Amino acid sequence: MKTTGGGATTAHRLRRVEGRHNPLVKQLRQAFARGELTETGYCAVEGLRIVEEAIRSGLRFQAVFVRESSQERIGRLLPQIGDRVDTLLLPDALFEGVVPTESPQGVAALVRLKEFSLEDILQRLQIGPIVVLAGLQDPGNLGTVLRSAEAFGSAGVILGPGTVSPFNWKAVRASAGSLFRLPVIHGEGGGERAGVSEKLRAQGVRLIATSSHKGTTLEMADFKRSVAVFFGNEGAGLPREIVAGMDETIAIPHTPQVESLNAGVAASIVLYEAARQRRSGV
Repeated sequence: MKTTGGGATTAHRLRRVEGRHNPLVKQLRQAFARGELTETGYCAVEGLRIVEEAIRSGLRFQAVFVRESSQERIGRLLPQIGDRVDTLLLPDALFEGVVPTESPQGVAALVRLKEFSLEDILQRLQIGPIVVLAGLQDPGNLGTVLRSAEAFGSAGVILGPGTVSPFNWKAVRASAGSLFRLPVIHGEGGGERAGVSEKLRAQGVRLIATSSHKGTTLEMADFKRSVAVFFGNEGAGLPREIVAGMDETIAIPHTPQVESLNAGVAASIVLYEAARQRRSGV
């Protein structure tokens, strides 16, 4: 029997659950299916690396779910998770029916993410640009943006109306743990959206739109000051009403054979340039 530490064993920590109607299993399944938090505010995550990142990021766990055939592989995780956290052992068929990935790694969890506000992001302006996403639809793109925002330095990310949920399992996985640490907030919807821009401008933040074909070239843009960079929908780009309210529009140079860049790639390039300018001072 595999020892996990502190005298406890993997088998001792795991409570076997056979039915899909177990309340925690139902919460996990619904959170994955809807791409939203549970009613009690927990996010569904899956995969060994993501669960390890949640532990490393100091998140609070509600429950951990282990596929029966994978219990030996996850023994090292259990000593890092509090004894009061429910740890459930699920038959393979039940686990694979709940977790949406085609090749699940045998572990999933419900974790509570850290909560942030616009004020929290504004207090981090010295770190790098604020990223604002308006209508980004692909969860993989969103996860890439979050990962790049943490890697290259960003004050935080604001999700505008129409943007895919950051709790979508594909976004969580693509973020590689950055969602657990980077300030990510939802911007107000409807007519209040302009209020966010005005709050940013009131703090001396310059508002920059991105375009695939026209605007200031990327290397000429000034990212050394406090800026918020807006990225739009993968196909349609930023709505005209948002562009009209910007202080500047920037374009990323690319060959004319390519109509536009993937939103995650575009954001990564802009964030890298912003980090380069801040490091070099030019």
